[in-house]
Amino acid sequence: MNHAEYVRQDGLALAELIRSKQLRAVEALDLAIAQIERTQPTINAICWPQYEQARMRALAMDIAPGTAPFDGVPLLLKDAILEVEDFPLSNGSRLLWSNVSKEDNVQAARLRAAGFNFFARTTTPEMASNCTTEAIVYGGPTRNPWSPSRIAGGSSGGAAAAIAAGISPLAHANDGGGSIRIPASCCGLFGLKPTRLRNPVGPNGEVWGGMAVEHLLSRSVRDSAAVLDATHGQDKSSPFAAPAFNGRYLELVSRPPGAMRIGVIPLPPSGMKPHDDCLTALNDAASLCEALGHHVEETRFPETDFEAFVQAMLQLVSTGAALGAQAVADARGRPLTRDDLEESVFTSIEFSRRSSAADYAKALGVIQGIGRRMHRLTERFDAILTPTLTAPPAEIGRYAANRPFVEHRRDVLNFTQFLPFFNASGQPAMSVPLHWNENGLPIGVHFVAALGREDLLFQLAGQLESARPWMGRMAPMAGSESSRGIF
Repeated sequence: MNHAEYVRQDGLALAELIRSKQLRAVEALDLAIAQIERTQPTINAICWPQYEQARMRALAMDIAPGTAPFDGVPLLLKDAILEVEDFPLSNGSRLLWSNVSKEDNVQAARLRAAGFNFFARTTTPEMASNCTTEAIVYGGPTRNPWSPSRIAGGSSGGAAAAIAAGISPLAHANDGGGSIRIPASCCGLFGLKPTRLRNPVGPNGEVWGGMAVEHLLSRSVRDSAAVLDATHGQDKSSPFAAPAFNGRYLELVSRPPGAMRIGVIPLPPSGMKPHDDCLTALNDAASLCEALGHHVEETRFPETDFEAFVQAMLQLVSTGAALGAQAVADARGRPLTRDDLEESVFTSIEFSRRSSAADYAKALGVIQGIGRRMHRLTERFDAILTPTLTAPPAEIGRYAANRPFVEHRRDVLNFTQFLPFFNASGQPAMSVPLHWNENGLPIGVHFVAALGREDLLFQLAGQLESARPWMGRMAPMAGSESSRGIF
């Protein structure tokens, strides 16, 4: 198989080729590594390569193939949160640069059991707390394969850039305030944020007050569904659980939903007007949904105190950064300095230190209260449709973490503000790549369903993907024959 053939496959197709011995697992790995070598100097999406270990695992898989859904498929892991035995895990920070995980966490163990071959990590902003992936510890920003002067998004920006550049058809990601959906929109990919605790987060506990979830980014809807089939289910050590689901998500992708009631929301809770490109993408998606037989109706967010939400997010994000950084500082026996952390992250810790336990509890209450109000939307509608972001992918440097925390975080929230409300509510949401603007930049649209209804989102996503396929539409550096699409 050559690279042009490789980039046409999604993860399930690669696994089937490996099972049928049309492709060896080691060949799939070598094709991915070769594409890293071609694109890394431009996009800077990969860190912590573990190629020799992965090659040994691939050779073993070729000798004794398994029956798991993704046997032999190489998988990139985000450099944040996911613990994998003997893999470095830096969270994009100088402070954690020498950190190596001692064991797999629950999600990593489930991904491994699904047959994936872990072979490197992907870049992330420091402490996974930015909408762009420009952590200085990686030696430069991660760039968007569609336009290297633009951001790939964050915090799963390295994962998205790697997929868009043709390195792999899917990559691990997580989402605490939009970190799957932001880069999906920026890089023209499918990105589903599952229901809170649909996937396990143990044994280290919840992140950002339970707002963060684990999953992945992918080119195809069916890969996302099949991975969720392999990983979802309560972690026995968790004090909470998502609503039970006993079916198979993969089977639903090819089963169109009936006529759905879709509420369209063009304005975010702050009332600011999104960029015209984002509204064009929204209107185009609404028209496509109508053409597919769905009832589409404009609506708006429930009455929400946006400033209270901003303050609560500042509290949760800063406390999360402070806890992680202080634990490292305590272990080293010296205080944190500005040489350890980027400006936004360092000043977020200062912000957290000025806060009290009561301030944190109040913030958590605000988040939970606003989250409950978001549920009202899906009492009237089967799904909600919004822009994913309020603007197209920004120029590199626009959201760099070289400013004080409060100023920086407010700016980020204005760009991403449709997204974190549904981390607060725990509802499943997805960014779908249906539109590219006149400059050839991807502009995602965002669908949300009721708690526990990933099944409905997968049905809708499969229908949209069938009506307007995007798998063959790749960035030029991915090596496809046409960046405008091969259908």
